[in-house]
Amino acid sequence: MLPALRYLCHGMPPASAASMGQVRKYLSWENKQRCQGLLEASTNRYRQEAASAAVLVSLCSVSGDPAILYTLRSSTLTGLHKGDVSFPGGKRDDSDRDVIATALRETREELGLQLGEDCVWGVMRPIPDRNKMTVVPVLANLGPLEHLILKPNPQEVEAVFTLSFSHLLQEENQSYTHFCNKGSYSYTLPVFLHGPYRVWGLTAIITDLTLELMAPGAYRRRTRVPASLLAVQPRSKP
Repeated sequence: MLPALRYLCHGMPPASAASMGQVRKYLSWENKQRCQGLLEASTNRYRQEAASAAVLVSLCSVSGDPAILYTLRSSTLTGLHKGDVSFPGGKRDDSDRDVIATALRETREELGLQLGEDCVWGVMRPIPDRNKMTVVPVLANLGPLEHLILKPNPQEVEAVFTLSFSHLLQEENQSYTHFCNKGSYSYTLPVFLHGPYRVWGLTAIITDLTLELMAPGAYRRRTRVPASLLAVQPRSKP
């Protein structure tokens, strides 16, 4: 399954060895330390948050190329999110110690991955979804995808795919959707295109904020997001 997954679902690779080296830095030890420093305050504050749900923002690499892993929720599920692109995650159980435990448990249930907390980089600020549930993104690095055995739960997951940083950082793959309220412009949300599936909604917002955190010199938010959804971490300087 894994070779087919890589071939079918990974975003376009960098154009040259030089650009490959530039992109690889995003999963480097130095960038991990920088991101953890920026997320430290929110991790301490929101780790014990009594949130409705948590998702694992799943960093990984494919043939050395940094990427983000996504799932396509099964179209047989009930509710508004069926068939949506998402991160592994779901509602918090009373038995979960904190939001990190929720994200890791849900990832195990959806993808069959037994992950420890050592892969977690930090906790991002909670974001309300369209059902007014509070969702906490947990940033983690799964490591090389080639070293993982994915066993997606077919009752929850219809497809698993990755988009490389090189793909997500190309402007031609970045778009947006304008929203109006009572006939007047209200806000703009990001959309990421030209992958196996369109990334939009809450997943696109979290992707947008993750790229801003991890690649401040290469990515800058250009969308106008409602104040209630903004700034999952302090803005860093390029």
